[in-house]
Amino acid sequence: MILCLDAGNTRLKWGLWDGQAWQGSGVLAHAESGQLMDALPARPSRVLACNVAGEPVAARIEALAASLSVPLDWFRSSSAAGGVSNGYDNPAQLGADRWAALIGARSLHDGPALVVMAGTATTIDVLDANGVFRGGLILPGLALMRQALARNTAGLPVAHGVYRELPTNTDDAIVSGCLAATLGAIERMARHLQGADLLCLISGGAAEALLPHLQLPLSCVDNLVLTGLARAITLDREHI
Repeated sequence: MILCLDAGNTRLKWGLWDGQAWQGSGVLAHAESGQLMDALPARPSRVLACNVAGEPVAARIEALAASLSVPLDWFRSSSAAGGVSNGYDNPAQLGADRWAALIGARSLHDGPALVVMAGTATTIDVLDANGVFRGGLILPGLALMRQALARNTAGLPVAHGVYRELPTNTDDAIVSGCLAATLGAIERMARHLQGADLLCLISGGAAEALLPHLQLPLSCVDNLVLTGLARAITLDREHI
């Protein structure tokens, strides 16, 4: 079994993949990553990790693999994999988490797809019907937008309002503004895709806040990065 790790900006998502299904999964804060060994239902034979959280988190993952006495492979972006062609100017510069999510999306849907990862940051990536990643956006996540307003203005709070079309109080105005900005970006990017089988695949901790307001065919995936890592493992085994 292979331990797949998605080290995002805020949390560590893990899944134990046996080649056909997940035998366990969970989420930990980075500071709690030492508890992962106790959470695993079985000992893995290998670790495949996707890390966008920097060197300190990479060091923790390396220590984890060493404690398990198993090899560690870092998942990185490439020019093509899993039926996806990487259209980035420099394919190696595409975030590994975005690349894994695109591969995961293609494994779930072989038509045109808008791949939205709603976490600390929000990414919105265009994957056409031929599996070509044509480009995408990176913007602050919903919580980060609210925090930025509170931190960089004199009188605005860290808002805890609700979404309204026409907000009439400050908290609702902030929450609604952050949501409207993100929804608008998603809807604008969807214009680059055509076809009756267009699907928006959305994942991440803030996905639930966006879902009720999107007027697109939707599929919410618990962890699209882990799905992509599992697909990469399958492809690797097919070429052995």
